[in-house]
Amino acid sequence: MDMKTKLARITEISITRPEEKFTSIYHLINKDLLMICHNELEKNKAVGVDGVTKAEYASNLQENLDNLVTRLKNKGYRPTEAKRVYIPKANGKLRGIAIAIYEDKIVQLALAKLISAIFEPHLSDTMYGFRPKRNCHDAIRNLTGTIQMKKVNYIVDADIKGFFDNVDHEWLIECIKQRIADPNIIRLIKKFLKVGIMEKGNIIRSIMGTPQGSILSPVLANIYMHYVLALWFKKEIKEKARGECYIVIYADDYICCFQYKDEAEYFYNKLLPARLKKFNLELEPNKTRLIEFGRFAEENAKAKKKKS
Repeated sequence: MDMKTKLARITEISITRPEEKFTSIYHLINKDLLMICHNELEKNKAVGVDGVTKAEYASNLQENLDNLVTRLKNKGYRPTEAKRVYIPKANGKLRGIAIAIYEDKIVQLALAKLISAIFEPHLSDTMYGFRPKRNCHDAIRNLTGTIQMKKVNYIVDADIKGFFDNVDHEWLIECIKQRIADPNIIRLIKKFLKVGIMEKGNIIRSIMGTPQGSILSPVLANIYMHYVLALWFKKEIKEKARGECYIVIYADDYICCFQYKDEAEYFYNKLLPARLKKFNLELEPNKTRLIEFGRFAEENAKAKKKKS
């Protein structure tokens, strides 16, 4: 059975046995999977602190992978600190991203494939970021259709303050443990979470967060958002609300739609801040707002104007 078939089999088991926890999957991070990941990684990408490129690693590929597999089996593998670089954002500010060394990128991709095979089928349909066959255009299309076709009158446009920098490691591991009980996989995830960043010659150890730029971060962030926000919204907000309500999530950005003003205000002022606080997160006040928006917003605005 080739590696792609094995990953597909894991996905099948995850779907057909939604309550099952995977207790022995670490052995699947083997030479076959690592070779697949090496082949998939793009060349000419930014290099980590060791300066090794894909081409340089490939010049002695078999020996390098054999050595890597041995260290993984013996639990002697240790990720290297990622290099911090800054790229410009649309608003003119800079975004810090982490560049791992090439070998760590291979392991991260292998781990991401394994985790995704288990979790991807169960992530909320309302989530669109960093997922196969989904993108921001799909999220916009969903949101537009919801506003136009559903009973939406109020929107909570919310932003989590420094989401990737503030993911709580303990809570994240608890989310992972909902489906993965292999201690070796958990240990490897923790190693990547805590490896730290090299910036201007100084090593900054990670006590929280999952760095942007890491191959593994989008997968972990999606799992976190699924349990922290998407699943909670479905069970505690949508299913208990008096009126219609919806959520659309792209990575750490999300928009919530409500039929009734009082439910939108209560969610915005009480429920959402309390939920995020439980996981040591908070809203970015300058990027979070409640607005009247929908098919009836214009009519309501005209009616208010006439009364005044």
